[in-house]
Amino acid sequence: MEIVTIIYFDKPNLKPLSLLMDFDEYRTRGKIMIDYIADYLETIRERRVYPNVHPGYLRNLTPDCAPVEPESWDHIMDDVENIIMPGITHWQSPQMHAYFPALNSFPSLLGDMLADAINCLGFTWASSPACTELEILVMNWLGKMIGLPEAFLHTHNESKGGGVIQTTSSEATFVCLLAARTQAIRRIQETNPELEDVEINSRLVAYCSDQAHSSVEKAGLIGLVKMRFIESDDSLSLRGAQVMEAIAIDKKQNLIPFFLCATLGTTGACAFDKLEELGPICHAEDMWFHVDAAYAGTAFICPEFRHWLSGVAYADSIAFNPSKWMMVHFDCTAMWVKNSECLHRTFNVDPLYLQHENSGLAIDYMHWQIPLSKRFRALKLWFVIRCFGIKGLQKHIRAGVQLANKFELLVLNDKRFEIPAARHLGLVVFRLRGENHLTERLLKRLNSKGRIHCVPASLKGKYVIRFTVTSQYTTISDITRDWAEIKATATEIINDDKANSTYNKSKVSLADNFESRSKANVELKLRHSECCFDII
Repeated sequence: MEIVTIIYFDKPNLKPLSLLMDFDEYRTRGKIMIDYIADYLETIRERRVYPNVHPGYLRNLTPDCAPVEPESWDHIMDDVENIIMPGITHWQSPQMHAYFPALNSFPSLLGDMLADAINCLGFTWASSPACTELEILVMNWLGKMIGLPEAFLHTHNESKGGGVIQTTSSEATFVCLLAARTQAIRRIQETNPELEDVEINSRLVAYCSDQAHSSVEKAGLIGLVKMRFIESDDSLSLRGAQVMEAIAIDKKQNLIPFFLCATLGTTGACAFDKLEELGPICHAEDMWFHVDAAYAGTAFICPEFRHWLSGVAYADSIAFNPSKWMMVHFDCTAMWVKNSECLHRTFNVDPLYLQHENSGLAIDYMHWQIPLSKRFRALKLWFVIRCFGIKGLQKHIRAGVQLANKFELLVLNDKRFEIPAARHLGLVVFRLRGENHLTERLLKRLNSKGRIHCVPASLKGKYVIRFTVTSQYTTISDITRDWAEIKATATEIINDDKANSTYNKSKVSLADNFESRSKANVELKLRHSECCFDII
């Protein structure tokens, strides 16, 4: 009989992995983290909004390898403040005016804390019924809140339409383009069964405005379809006549128009495409009509802004980001379709291990998206809608629009500046009058100071600065302070430009200087010759 000796090594300082942070310590650390987050957001104005670091800065402040032994929580949190925070662009700051909003809120943060603790993977109804059913519920709520037609809602088991939460508007556009591609290929093969998928795909062509987001172009690249960028009108809107002209040209080349993406609230200037003109064209041409309202969609909670939605009944799909302006933190994109069967035909996979007894009777969101799994995002959206209510969200939206209007008036009262595109909602685009390099230098200097942060756009050849009211903490005092910063920096840029112009006028090149000196020498010799002649 073999005797096995078991030796126990005494390591009193090493806890089992499951106890490195036990329930009591988690409660303690969690309360401290809540305080840290609240302090961070409450004092965020004191931080430089745009970091003063260079690529690779973090590599020099951290070890090359992961720690072998567990580190103390206090040490980790010290590094957050000393190493991480100096490299953060503070998106929740009232001085953050770049891009579009990416807001959070306390209800959203708390909702996601709970969702992270539950940590369910809602790929099918059976994988977590509440995850699926709450998403159906809040997407119906949200669709009604922004005034979508009932065809986009999932109000009963026979409803073909419905909403789904995607990660980003980029993904929503790509999902809809793929669904449109599948629909177009199936339609062509009904009358031309001899054609292969790849042959039809090579002839497909999609359309969008020259002001559309870059994600639309990326969707075409990944989907292996041609993308036409149609010039917008003077108001930066995509119009029906230009689309019809482009379609006619492509059809003469034996191409197949299949998808159009309209934008409500373009990235460059928050312009709006004309859905009422574009929708009937898509209907007549049997094209999928997708509406990207990533930023502006939140504004449609307010009835006075819904006029831009006129014509949405023609759309096959629409998406916007509650993660932008609605204070539901990233990621959270609301997407609706009229006919979810188009998504099923594109993304349906049904292995045995994913089947359940209610398959076909309940929504399985794995068929509505590219990934298999999905996070419980509906919980934070549910928390936000319930905590703020429709009236609270409307108040938040209107406050942002009013602050942008105030900033617009400040710009218009300074004759050195111009606003080359109409202000819509919370975005103002402005520039210094004159050549583009002046505005470009103004933006670079503003960002280098780090007290406000903006990004540029190009509108019909004009370099502009985008100023978006983002934070829900922004006040009129913040707007006037930021405008004072812009004005003072503009004065610096204009004075520098005048000084450089004066210097350049007085500066003589080496060649010009040599030529001038040569002429002077010749004239001197001539005068000398004349003088000598007279003397003689």
